[in-house]
Amino acid sequence: MRIALFEPEIAGNVGAVLRLCACLGTPVDLIEPMGFAWDDRRVRRTAMDYIDHVEFTRHAGFEPFRASLGRQRLVLFTTKTRESAYDFRFRPDDVLLFGKESAGVPPSVAEACDARIRIPMRAEVRSMNLATTAALALGEALRQTAGLPG
Repeated sequence: MRIALFEPEIAGNVGAVLRLCACLGTPVDLIEPMGFAWDDRRVRRTAMDYIDHVEFTRHAGFEPFRASLGRQRLVLFTTKTRESAYDFRFRPDDVLLFGKESAGVPPSVAEACDARIRIPMRAEVRSMNLATTAALALGEALRQTAGLPG
């Protein structure tokens, strides 16, 4: 299981996802460009010392990232689908992809994914915070695949 963030825009969200993944033992892929200048101080503000306990890889763009996956299934979390993450059957080697905070992913990236699912929420709201969505998604995926630590 891996988490991938497509062109994240907010350093605090990246830090929170890195901390989440440190706690759950899940690697992270960061797909550039990012919407902020990368520096340890900015990201560490949220990730704190947990950043030292997570494996993360930065990719120069979506194509190099996709090529690095080989045969792993790429699962996009999006508000533009009806399939619930709670009805979806995860696999232990899935890569969970989350789009940028302001716009998600472009259609070409969505089409390159093997599955598109969503976290159910009330119709009156647009979307959840990126780190919150990643936490819900990763928790369910690891629960289904018996991958939760401890």
